[in-house]
Amino acid sequence: MVSHYRIPQSALTVVYNRAGQVLVMQRNDDPEFWQSVTGTLEQGEKPIQTALREVLEETNIDITQSGYQLKDCQKINTYEIRDRWKHRYPPGTAYNTEHVFAVEVANEQGIVLTEHSAYLWLDKVSAMQKVWSDTNREAISLYVPDANL
Repeated sequence: MVSHYRIPQSALTVVYNRAGQVLVMQRNDDPEFWQSVTGTLEQGEKPIQTALREVLEETNIDITQSGYQLKDCQKINTYEIRDRWKHRYPPGTAYNTEHVFAVEVANEQGIVLTEHSAYLWLDKVSAMQKVWSDTNREAISLYVPDANL
């Protein structure tokens, strides 16, 4: 039997380019919520598979075909699920486990949105200010190299 609830595990993938700009995207369901690529693990999926799938689904970047290297940051966060999204998870589920990844892409990398309203390429500090979640902000801080000035 397949559950209609989401698994309380996700992959967060910070996408940045060689110029040090970070991709941030605006959620369709909350215009104040900007984020990096993120998505829930599907049944039987490993976090790295989720990261690869979500980057492709949300940006049309096929990491496996592009020559880019997805970095498993070996960072796992636990955070409280927003009240407005708790109905998506099994009853009584309060926390999500988030696996962090990062990928550097070419400066001219095109983006095709399918699940978001808008996207921006921002410098590291601006991206950290723009994203909604603390774990996303921390991932940008830790895994996006400082731009060469």
